Amino acid sequence: MGLSARALARLAELRLERPTPIQAKAIPLAMDGRDILGLAQTGTGKTAAFALPLIHALETDRERAQPKSARSLILAPTRELANQIAEAIADLAQGANLKTTVAIGGASMHAQRKRLGRGVDILIATPGRLLDLLDRDALTLAHAQWLVLDEADQMLDMGFIHALRKIAPLLPADRRTLLFSATMPKQMAELASTYLNNPVRIEVAPAGKAADGVNQSVHFVHQSEKLDLLKEALNGHLADRALVFARTKRGAERLSEALWKDGFAVDCVHGDRRQRERTRAIDDFRSGRIRILVATDVAARGIDIPDVAYVYNFELPNVPELYVHRIGRTARAGAKGEAISFCAMHEMGDLAAIERAMRQPIDIASGQPWRKGGSKPAPRKRPAGGGRPGGRKPGRPQKQNDRKPAATAHKERAGEGRKSTRRRKPKPARNAA
Repeated sequence: MGLSARALARLAELRLERPTPIQAKAIPLAMDGRDILGLAQTGTGKTAAFALPLIHALETDRERAQPKSARSLILAPTRELANQIAEAIADLAQGANLKTTVAIGGASMHAQRKRLGRGVDILIATPGRLLDLLDRDALTLAHAQWLVLDEADQMLDMGFIHALRKIAPLLPADRRTLLFSATMPKQMAELASTYLNNPVRIEVAPAGKAADGVNQSVHFVHQSEKLDLLKEALNGHLADRALVFARTKRGAERLSEALWKDGFAVDCVHGDRRQRERTRAIDDFRSGRIRILVATDVAARGIDIPDVAYVYNFELPNVPELYVHRIGRTARAGAKGEAISFCAMHEMGDLAAIERAMRQPIDIASGQPWRKGGSKPAPRKRPAGGGRPGGRKPGRPQKQNDRKPAATAHKERAGEGRKSTRRRKPKPARNAA
C-alpha cells in the first residue's frame, strides 16, 4: 500500500498483518489524496483506515507545526472515542516523532491551550471543546491539511451539525477529508457535500447491518421483570465481560446501583459523570477489575474492548441506528458475541423500527411478541363520586403547611363562606292580581 518501512515494522510488532476490507479499500485511495466517504460496520478497523495514511503523510512531509495550529484535525462525537483514537494513533505512530494532543470537555482547558500553543501535528477533538478553543483564540485551523470525521452519524444524532457548519469554513479549501460512519442517515448527504470534494464512496457492508459474529436475540418481558431477568442472565457468565445499555442517565445509575447491591462487580458510564470517573470506569472494565459496565448510548460509543462477550439492551433505543452501534461493541475484529435485548410492551414500536432498519427479524429467546390490546396494567380505580383521590394529581405530594385549601381561599376571595357587608337590591314588587 505504499506505507513507510517504519509503519510496516510497527504493524508487524502489533501483529497487524492483513488489512480488513475497509482498510484495504480506503488506505490506497487516501494515500493517493482522494476524499473518502467510508461506510463500514463497527469493529472493522476504521480507525487504522484513516490513521495510517494520515500518519504517513505527516511523517514524510517533515513540516513543523506552527504555534497555535494543528497540521491535521480528527473530530469525534464523544470524549471516550477521542481518547480511544488518540491511543490507537500513539500505537501506530510510535517512532514517527509526531506531536498529538486531545481536546475534550471535562479536562483542563488551560493544559490543552498550553499544548496547542506549541503547535501539534494531530489534534483529536470533540466539536464543543474545539469551538471553545477557537473562540478563545487558542487555535487556528488555517494550516490543517487533513480533516477526519469519525462516527459522523453519531455527531448528527447528538446535534453537532451546527458546530460542524461553523468549523468547516475555518479549514483550508484544498485539504483532504475522510468521513467514516457505520450508518447512513439522511443528513449525511448534506454533511458529505459540505466537507468532501468529489469523494470516493466505500461501502464494505450495507449501512445499518450488524457484524456477522453477533448472535442477536430478544426476550419479551414486562418492564417490572427486566431486572430479575438480567440478574439471572449475568449470573450465568460471571467470568465474561458484559455491557448493559440503559436509555437514560438516571436509569443507568439506578440499574448500576441495583446490580452493585446484589454483589455484581459493576460501574456505570454516562454524560453526567465527571471525565475522570468515566475514564476510570472504562479502564476498570478493560482491565477486568469489573465485569459489568452499564452505559448510555452517548457515553458508550468510544468503548473498544475486543473481548466484550455480551451486550444487553436493558431498554431498547428509540433510534434504530443506535441499536447497531450498541451491538457493535461485541464481536469486534472478527470475534463472536451475544446481543440480548429485553422488550416490554411499550417498546414494540422501537423493536419493529430496528428490524426494519436491519432488514431482518431478531430471534425470540423467550416470551411472545406483544399485541395491540394485549395485557395491560389494570387502570387505577377512582373513588366514588368521580375525580382523583384527594382532589390532586397522582404523584404530587400533599402540601403540609398552614395554608388554607385552595377551594376555601377561592370562596373567601369571591365573598363566599363569610357574611357579606354589601346591601342587596330590593326585589321588585309583584303586580297585584
